[in-house]
Amino acid sequence: MEDYRKAYEEWLSNPYFDDATKAELKAIADDENEIKERFYTELEFGTAGLRGIIGAGTNRMNQYVVQKATQGLANYIISAGGQAKGVAIAYDSRRMSPEFADFAALTLAANGIKAYVFESLRPTPELSFAVRTLGCIAGINITASHNPPEYNGYKVYWEDGAQITPPHDTGIMAEVKAITDYTVAKTMSKEDAVAAGLYEVIGEKIDDAFIGCLKKLVLHPEAIKQESKNLKIVYTPLHGTGNLPVRRVLRELGFENVYVVPEQELPDGEFPTVSYPNPEAEEAFELGLKLAKEVDADLVLATDPDADRLGVRVKDSKTGEYHTLTGNMSGCLLADYEIGQTKAVKGLPDDGVLIKTIVTTNMADAIAKYYGTGLIECLTGFKYIGQQILGFENSGKGTYLFGFEESYGCLIGTHARDKDAIVATMALAEAAAFYKAQGKTLWDAMVELYERYGYYKDDIKSITLKGIEGLQKIQEILETLRKNPPTEIGGYRVVSARDYKADTVKNLETGEVTTTGLPSSNVLYYDLTDDAWLCVRPSGTEPKVKFYYGIKGTSLEDADAKSAALGEQVLEMINAML
Repeated sequence: MEDYRKAYEEWLSNPYFDDATKAELKAIADDENEIKERFYTELEFGTAGLRGIIGAGTNRMNQYVVQKATQGLANYIISAGGQAKGVAIAYDSRRMSPEFADFAALTLAANGIKAYVFESLRPTPELSFAVRTLGCIAGINITASHNPPEYNGYKVYWEDGAQITPPHDTGIMAEVKAITDYTVAKTMSKEDAVAAGLYEVIGEKIDDAFIGCLKKLVLHPEAIKQESKNLKIVYTPLHGTGNLPVRRVLRELGFENVYVVPEQELPDGEFPTVSYPNPEAEEAFELGLKLAKEVDADLVLATDPDADRLGVRVKDSKTGEYHTLTGNMSGCLLADYEIGQTKAVKGLPDDGVLIKTIVTTNMADAIAKYYGTGLIECLTGFKYIGQQILGFENSGKGTYLFGFEESYGCLIGTHARDKDAIVATMALAEAAAFYKAQGKTLWDAMVELYERYGYYKDDIKSITLKGIEGLQKIQEILETLRKNPPTEIGGYRVVSARDYKADTVKNLETGEVTTTGLPSSNVLYYDLTDDAWLCVRPSGTEPKVKFYYGIKGTSLEDADAKSAALGEQVLEMINAML
């Protein structure tokens, strides 16, 4: 009998598992493939925590998997001597989010670790802020970000407010893996936890402090005052956590014309108006653009369910159409505004730094060069940007100016250590008011960036390969490229090849090999001629292999043509490997 069968029978027979779980498992008794999918492995606790389909089984998100993960986290916290500091817990609008938050809280409480649990759903950046504000040792966020409705997840943060990085990530993963018996996870009743002072509900006080921190980051309040009656903003929280904090911060800053998409305003874990709630997807903007045309809005903003990422559409006053700003475009627009206007208002510090990830546009490098700031490149994942900020604080060297990644995430200020779509919404609205006061739209400002820095265009192709075979195929693609590195991609010569797993950078012209200087990661990167590049990496949260690429054109049309051509060549390269 296969091991997955044994695990299935154990869950059916052990009195530890509740009747609802057993009923769900009995219903699949005749579906061998479904049993295998649910039990062939354990849902992996990776560097970002857990993410999976909700349901009964070891390879699903459920009460028992959450309790086991939390027991591992509790063991690590106790071994680090941090149990007295407590853990903050937030959750989003997904199915089972409040329940998973409580299961985690009560496992912590049973281990003598106080849980600070938000009274209702909150955005990811506020959880990061709460960890820092309350002086917690860690934080837990129950969210699957922009995944389809059947998913949920569990992200772990450390005391600086960033998602876990080495050595804590591997330390926590090892503790979770060491638990082979689900029944050892401790728990207690909520009443007992409250009575023992180990379960505390948090909310309004943290909200007020969080919004207060954001408002201090405004650079041009006079522009908001001047244009608050004229600027029109359409906003959608995509059924997630952004609705209340976004509306609150915009209202308190004086923006008078904020139109919320009514069909997507209220939290709903089914995400009924979209196939999956991703602000990168066209469908996420259908209802927002319809409303924007009705009210003649200047910009349309969409936050994902946990409100750490922001999608943007801006109006072109010359044609009346709404242009899509990719994460790279909105990130550069905000980077240039924040750094440029900080310089104008109060001057830049000598050790100021702009931080980006390795798959983020090279326009960021041009912005840093223009303003004479430092530029740091780090691995994909906003936690590595958070790690850099912590490094500045610990060493006393380096001042954080702005950080962003191509996947629609940025952070202004250091109140949080994760992507913050609430502050990004506020800053884009401020920038829109600032440019409007000069008779310009955000699209005009974007075009000016292209004219100043060059017509950079970046894109991504991804291939979804599901299931056990899919994961193997993804690894095969990377190994094939690793063993036979290309010398030419889409008509561009490969200048250097970086392998972040092997920690090597090979100059293909001289043969010289140097190190990447970054932590080990299963990522390949090719610097190409003419400022072009390609990067290959497996997704950390979905069964996908991603191909990021960028070019530099001489005009918008030229950049579009070059990007499309490289994209086609990349797809051909992928298909040849499948």
